[in-house]
Amino acid sequence: MYVLELAGQDDDPLATLEARAACSGVEPLGPGVVTARGLSERVADLALTRTACTLVARSDPEVGAAVAALRAATLDREGTVRVRARDVRGLTGVSTREAERRLGGVLSDRGYEVDLETPDHELRALFTEGGCALGWVEIRTDRGFESRRPTDRPFFQPGSMDPMLARALVNVAGARPGATVLDPMCGTGGLLLEAGLVGARVLGVDAQWKMVRGADENLGRYLDGGFATVRGDATRLPVCDGTADAVVFDAPYGKQSKVVGDLAALVSGALGEARRVAPRAVLVADRPWTDAAREAGWDVESTIERRVHRSLVRHIHLLLSEPTD
Repeated sequence: MYVLELAGQDDDPLATLEARAACSGVEPLGPGVVTARGLSERVADLALTRTACTLVARSDPEVGAAVAALRAATLDREGTVRVRARDVRGLTGVSTREAERRLGGVLSDRGYEVDLETPDHELRALFTEGGCALGWVEIRTDRGFESRRPTDRPFFQPGSMDPMLARALVNVAGARPGATVLDPMCGTGGLLLEAGLVGARVLGVDAQWKMVRGADENLGRYLDGGFATVRGDATRLPVCDGTADAVVFDAPYGKQSKVVGDLAALVSGALGEARRVAPRAVLVADRPWTDAAREAGWDVESTIERRVHRSLVRHIHLLLSEPTD
């Protein structure tokens, strides 16, 4: 059994959905913490997970209970250790300093040498409303998203998506080594960039030559091949049936789009084409498109709302092909 420490400050359902794309048997323990029965190699590429740990023990979210649980646990690590405690989302009010001191004392009593700088193993104590999870850190995810900020790329346009969110979305869509991911409204290529960085082949389509060229420049800066961009209509994609393993796109927002009058037709047409070329899709928009997705033949597996600011809420749709008899 494993425990995952989720990123962010809120109880973000997208983080749990992304974790389920890389782990089996994911169940919430409390805000910001989930357990999992199994991990895959994709965990290292997750955006909204900080650490994945082998679960050692669980207890109530109190320091004394965590100490008792660790004393009763079987410990199978060799080498030096340290303890890092976290009051996840700041909901339990426990003293993380006291937790680290007392849990470290348990490890010392069990014969472990404590090394606070470069230990062989780190024990995480994650306190949340649903309990405390103690686990040895196995995987730390890459937190280097700041190095790919949209404003630092060769081609930038206002409204470009944050790379951490883009990574989470492509992971939910199914980006992985060997997969092909298509974005029919690729813009500056931010979604494709994150899909390519986790090993997927990526194809971008956009109606504007400026975006096609700009996305190609951005992808070329960060990826070593495995990508292509073409000019085309999202409602009549220039690709064959079944070309992709997943489609992911950020639909135009009504107030910003140059196609406000035709937005419904554009999104509906793009959903139909996405259904033709891939069995799985993630659509991001400023409103729900569940009816249009179902009319296009999709099963709406999940919908998530994420507030960006007071006047903008992103609606995230995970779409799967309808099951066949």
